[in-house]
Amino acid sequence: MIERYDPLKEEMYQVLDINGDIVSPEEPKFSEKELKKLYSLMVLSRLADEKSIKLQRQGRMGTFAPNLGHEAAQVGCAFSIQKKDWVFPYFRDLGLYLTLGLPLSRYFVYWMGNEKGMEIPEGLNLFSIAIPVASQLPHAAGAGLSLKLQKTGGAVLATMGDGATSEGDFHEAMNFAGVFQTPNVFVCINNQWAISLPRKKQTASKTLAQKALAYGFPGVMVDGNDILAVASATKEALDRARKGKGPTLIEAFTYRMSNHTTADDATKYRTDDELTAWEKKDPILRFQRYLQKKNILTDNDENEVLQSSQDIINRAVEEAEKTEPPVMEDLFRYLYVEMPPHLQEQLAELKNAVAETDR
Repeated sequence: MIERYDPLKEEMYQVLDINGDIVSPEEPKFSEKELKKLYSLMVLSRLADEKSIKLQRQGRMGTFAPNLGHEAAQVGCAFSIQKKDWVFPYFRDLGLYLTLGLPLSRYFVYWMGNEKGMEIPEGLNLFSIAIPVASQLPHAAGAGLSLKLQKTGGAVLATMGDGATSEGDFHEAMNFAGVFQTPNVFVCINNQWAISLPRKKQTASKTLAQKALAYGFPGVMVDGNDILAVASATKEALDRARKGKGPTLIEAFTYRMSNHTTADDATKYRTDDELTAWEKKDPILRFQRYLQKKNILTDNDENEVLQSSQDIINRAVEEAEKTEPPVMEDLFRYLYVEMPPHLQEQLAELKNAVAETDR
């Protein structure tokens, strides 16, 4: 599928239209259980995001990046990740974390300002949240080369926003992956805005997906509000990577329905008409309509998903707020299995400085 859609012609892969009807020549093959799982993860992601905003407004959580409208892109790109794969996320990836199995309480703890939130559970090949834009991409490319040399058969998925494509780290990672034909899948969640800068002021390229062509590997644009399109495209790209066919760049064309962060006011740089137009493309509503037409999702199913999600969220908040407050060692603790000498020296220096201040 990937190579049938030419990004230079602005062709976009789409399975579902806004009414939940199939528009693709081929309907992706997902079981009923998988389809219900995709739906429940999207709903959980949205409700957890809504809860996060409430916690932030109540002073119980710090500034964070809302995820409204990104549910299909986030859940879809993570759905086919296997245990042997590695994932390098960026800062707006709640649905991805939940799909991979990161406890929701860890997410809350992290945005509460506690580094313990990014203490990744054993066996989950997930790197910590990258706040600097695009800094995770060279790391992902290096990890891809490592897997290739070790012949593990695994792939590396890295996510980013459209603003990342304007950073040098993006181009260095793409070039490296292309030269060494690493098993990387780069997913650019193009939500049209890099904070207050519109996509059209970042690049003259017709699409972001076409940037992959300059580095010698495929790029494809998919409807980022279509969970089936994102999930099937990413699955194909991951399969290509695991089979030694090299990297792929996926541009998930979507929209950021909320503010860039809870410290941002998007009404200052975008119009209500623009937001209203994208509300009609809501990824959850679209998928819900599809499932209802397939007689897969009943009213009872929807109520169960809502109740289950609320229970998970309530338990996660309770657990997060019981977490011990951070200590200065946490700034150094999670970088290496064993703290190297130079970090031991920095920690000692910090402790001495704090001690001097307290005297």
